Amino acid sequence: MLKPSSAIMGAGLGKDVALITDGRFSGGSHGFIIGHVVPEAMLGGPIALVEDGDEIVIDAEKRVLDLVIPEKEMERRRKAWKAPAPRYNKGTLKKYASLVSDASSGCVTDGPI
Repeated sequence: MLKPSSAIMGAGLGKDVALITDGRFSGGSHGFIIGHVVPEAMLGGPIALVEDGDEIVIDAEKRVLDLVIPEKEMERRRKAWKAPAPRYNKGTLKKYASLVSDASSGCVTDGPI
């Protein structure tokens, strides 16, 4: 997340823009970053349903992140959502991708840690 956070800061938007991701990041990133959002987009979590122009409310003190859309719209998006096609269709990476757990569970291939 170093490149995206650096781009935000470099554009002078550090006080106005938050970076929200289901990705992980190191201590080198800077700015208002919310990471490790779960469930992840790949699993159909709410972060996968965000569209351009959506309002997102962040309350850092309460540790709350809300996508502000009507429940009917959320349900419509959930029904329309389709998992992305696998990036790897053969070989070792296909085997790994089909076996590995999500990052919150340790990215292991033999069950949650």
